[in-house]
Order: sequence, then structure tokens, then C-alpha cells
Amino acid sequence: MAEQGSLVVFMPSGRRGYFAEGVTVLDAARELGVGIESICSGRLTCGKCKVRVEEGSFAKHAITSAADHLTAMGNEERELLRSMHAEDCRLSCTAQVMGDVLIYVPEESRAHKQIIRKAATERVIDIDPAVRQYYVQVEDAALGEHRGDWRRLQDALEKEAGLSALTIDLHALRQLQPALRQGKRALTVLVWNDREVIEVRAGYAEGIYGLAVDIGSTTVAAYLCDLRTGEVLATESAMNPQITFGEDLMSRVSYVMMHDDGTEKMHDAIIKALNKLAGQAAHTAGLKLRDIHEMVVAGNTTMIHLFLGVDPRELGGAPFALANRDAMDIKARDLGLRLHPAANVHVLPSEAGHVGADNVAVLIAEEPHRQDEIELIVDVGTNAEIVLGNSTWLMSASSPTGPAFEGAQISAGMRAAPGAIERVRIDRMTGYANFRVIGDERWSDDWDVHAPSAIAGKPEYLAAGICGSGIIEVVAELFLAGILQADGRFNAAHPTDRLVWEGRRGAYILATPEQTANGQPLYVTQDDVRNIQLAKAALYAGAKILMKRAGVESVDRIVLAGAFGSYIDPLYALVLGLIPDCDPQRITAVGNAAGDGARIALLNRTKRREAMELAHSVRYVETAVAQDFQDEFVGAIHIPHASDPYPHLVDILPEPAAAETTPSRRRMRAR
Repeated sequence: MAEQGSLVVFMPSGRRGYFAEGVTVLDAARELGVGIESICSGRLTCGKCKVRVEEGSFAKHAITSAADHLTAMGNEERELLRSMHAEDCRLSCTAQVMGDVLIYVPEESRAHKQIIRKAATERVIDIDPAVRQYYVQVEDAALGEHRGDWRRLQDALEKEAGLSALTIDLHALRQLQPALRQGKRALTVLVWNDREVIEVRAGYAEGIYGLAVDIGSTTVAAYLCDLRTGEVLATESAMNPQITFGEDLMSRVSYVMMHDDGTEKMHDAIIKALNKLAGQAAHTAGLKLRDIHEMVVAGNTTMIHLFLGVDPRELGGAPFALANRDAMDIKARDLGLRLHPAANVHVLPSEAGHVGADNVAVLIAEEPHRQDEIELIVDVGTNAEIVLGNSTWLMSASSPTGPAFEGAQISAGMRAAPGAIERVRIDRMTGYANFRVIGDERWSDDWDVHAPSAIAGKPEYLAAGICGSGIIEVVAELFLAGILQADGRFNAAHPTDRLVWEGRRGAYILATPEQTANGQPLYVTQDDVRNIQLAKAALYAGAKILMKRAGVESVDRIVLAGAFGSYIDPLYALVLGLIPDCDPQRITAVGNAAGDGARIALLNRTKRREAMELAHSVRYVETAVAQDFQDEFVGAIHIPHASDPYPHLVDILPEPAAAETTPSRRRMRAR
């Protein structure tokens, strides 16, 4: 870049430099590191490199800019811009610098766009996918010239896109010569990671798509994205079919230990589920399965092993050895995935035996390594992953919470579906519950269950069960109302008539028969409460061990991740003792952060390298062999805790209730 010549300033980046006359705006941008998208390499075909000249004097930049400081617009450029309704723009690939000029690069033309798309949460993502498309003109073959069409394509890509040392997938090689004939030597080429040609299309053709997948123990979520714009085109989710073989990780590992074909069965099950989800997402977006050019996968270590068809039994006991900790790139066809024939699957790295790629995905989504405050991130699920730290240090752990938080192991538990009780409030005087179900915004106190269907007030959905967020709230509300004691037992001395008994075991009537879909009362039983206590104690103990190892007594901020974490009210999470004490205003829910992290890695290949660095830098603490885990677990069984203080709850926690020694108890009705 010369020190003399015309000054070119690019906005909004603010980058600037001097260039000799005749340099295209696109070349000037590339030299300054300003990313402007261009697929057709200056052939006036794609129209992706639009820019706008800002005219006038700009004192801040010490420049006077004018439209005629670029070469005049030709008829071909004018017609293309008119067809795109962009007559006020220029194409940077053909417009040449003739004088000082200030160029604005609009959002849609930036190669590294920043977008906000709502999937589970809103995320800002720099778009830099591994799969890119290029439009090139390949030289004609000539008699006596023996390079071959693949070499001619390599030469064209090196000349026009700066790509060298490329390989070509067999599928793409089979396409090459037919595409050259059909396109009259003009091709659109899809290149993966600047290394491999995976598709060859005749002429100019747009469209590159990818799928981000979070394989959870209970739920699988998939996000179909446009790799050029970052837009989420479709979101699909389904139950993980491996639940048939065991609800939690250890039960699935045990299944493999007891069945020679266990790994194969669970591998086949998840591959079939992913093919179905991918097909549903593609159909929703008006695409085909073969249009999906790349997949990025996150999941815990057991899920990743089974996804790859790798025997996970080594994860079942100390030292919990992984088959592979690092990121992997695998052809989708080798896994049985029916995506594009040459599609790549990128598997994110893991941290340790029980903290896998899903936790690494959470890290690249939430970025605790860029924060000064001490942050606790809890990805709540069947197997909870916990991260503690800041920009100076990071520690992680895993806690086997089980599926209770997701509605399993609860007598009336169900998934988050219409009719599931998701919010609960209990009257402190009567002990009666007021609740809200998914599918109806009104509280049950506003229902008119006896009204005809056509009359306002009739609930659209009666209570069918209780989902994870509902069970959290009802247990916390029962405790705040004095119906539950701190040790988790029902308080027989409480005057409410919603408590019923079978011998010494109590149960609480959450919904009356007229409020339920099956006409039977919906109970919260003593076993339900106990299962929630066990799950929350495991999670709290894991977090407490990390705090002890780090030498910190409190955290500045808590992040609740996971689809379930999105629906937890922070106050009730504290009351239950699910998490350590923290200002409720500093507790946030971020949705499926693992899925978001997979989506970020799909759309930005630089984040894949960052994921590897994070996976190797986080200090992992193995709670399964921690000598103090049991002590922490026992203390955390109590609500909110047997001894750890919760100063932020001092105004709302009830006084310890004295249970009646010889209570008069109602008998529980037959269920």
C-alpha cells in the first residue's frame, strides 16, 4: 500500500489507507482487512459486494468524498443494481478508486456480519463459516494440454480466491466435468475450510446451509442455519431415543456393559433421530437433506461416544477415560447421516471424562473467560455441568442430578407441553394452590371449569401433569407456606385441608379433580419432594466443591443454562437451594447455551479454535471421587440448606415449623 495516492476510508470499521488510481474498492478493502462478501470474483453476477459512497466533507476523517471519485458505472453494473433495487450503491468488485472516497459497507455486504437471531436466546455472532462458495471461470481444455479439469479448477480458485493446496471430495470430482459442460466452463464451487472442494455446481448458484445440534441426555435440539447470513431457518427438537436404554448417563453405560450390541443400538437410535430432525428442519425451510453442507455437534461425553459409535464403558468408572478429548471432523456419510454427500461433521472438544462438548459449547456462548466478575454457570439437565471462574481462571465439574428436573421421577411429571403446570403460587393462609399451565396464560383462580367450551373463562387446557419448572416452584412454595419442613417432610401441623396421608407419608393436592384433564386430583408426593431434594443437592454440592477449590465464598453472578434453566424463576432456585446464595437480580437464564455454542461454532470457524483452547485450559474437578462431596451433598438436602447462609432470602424464609406429634390426618384418595 502506497503512502501517496487517494485516501479510501471504510465505514463502519473506520479503516483507511492510500491507494493508487485504478485499484478496485474490493481490492482496497481486502488489503485493509475489511471483509466485503464477493462470490462471483468480479463477474457482475452475484451482487453481494454492494457498497455506498458517502458524499461531502467529513472533518473527522479529513476527507472530501464524492461519487465521481470512483470510475463511472457501466450498463451491466447499473442493470444488476437496478434488479436488486440498490440504485444508490456501487459494486466494489468493479468500481475503481479515482480520488478520495468514504465508503460505507452495508450489513448485508459484510463478509463478517454481526447478527442477532433468536433461537433459544438472542446471540451476536460473527459470520465466518467453514463452508464458502466461489464463482469461477475455468479455462477450456486444449489438445496437447494435459492438466486435467481438476487442475484447471485448482488454478482458477488459486488465481481468483487465493486458495491453494486444495483437495476434492470424490462426490465433487464426479460432478466436475458434467458441471463444466452445463455451465460452459463457469462453476459455483463449495469449499470446506479452505481445504476441500465438496460440491461443484454449473454456472452461478447460491445456497449453503448447516445444522447445529445439541445432543442432550433427554432432548436433542437442532438449528438449521443459512451459512451465508447466519439466519436460523428452522429449529427442531425431539426426545433422545436412547432414553429407552436408560434415563441417565450411567444407566446407558451400564446397558453397554451388559449388552454386546448396546453401543450399536444406541448409535443407530441417535443417528436415526438426527436424520429425522434434519429432514424436518430442511422441509420447514423448503430445502432437502442434501442441501445441508455441514453439521456441528455438542453433547456430553457419553452422548458423543454413542453418536460416534464408540464404546463408552470406560466412562463408567475411574479414571473415566475418554476415547478422544479433542475436536474431530468426520464425513457425515461415515456416520450414517443423510446430509450432503460430502458434508462434514465437526464435533466440539471435551474437557474431561464427565464434562463434554456441551460444556465447551456453553463456554464459547457465555464467554466467562472474558469477564472480570466471578461467574457461576450451571447447565441444568439430567447431568448438570458447572463452570466457575472469570478471565483469570476457570474450573468445571459435573453433577449427576438425574431427570427429576425435567419431569421424570415425579409422580405426575411430564414434559413441557400444553397442560403441564409450569407456575405455582400457594396461599399462605389456606394452603390452596393457584397455578398456570402451558398453553393458557391465565392462572387457575381465573378459570371457570364448569363453563361451556364456547364461554369465556373456560380453560383451553386442564392440568395434565407438572413439568420441571412447575415442580421447582411447587416445592419452594410449599416450603415458604410452611407446608413443607426444611428437611423435606410434609408438616402435619399445618391447618390446610390440601394435605392427605397414607400412614406417615403425606401428599399435597396441587390440582383438584375438576381442574385436571383426567378428572383425578393431581398430587405432589413425599417421593416427588425427595427426588427434587436429591437432584438439587447433587447440583449444589458440585457448585460448592468448585467454590471451595477456588477459595471463594460467594459469586458475583449466576447463569442458568439449558432449556429447563430458561424457565426457572431465580428466586425459587434460591429458595430451593438449587444454587448458592446470590443477588436474585444477578441471576439470569440464557436458554439452551450449549445449542447456541454449537450454532456459534457452525457459523464461525475461529470459535472452533477457541473451543479447543478453552477445553484444554479449564481445570476440571472430579466430584465423583471428591472426599468432601458427600458432606456437601448431605447438607444440601435441606431446604434451602442445613447450614450455608442465604442472606438474600432473609426476609422471606419461614421460621422453622414445629411438626405436630399426633396429628389428625386426612386419608389420601385412591389414585
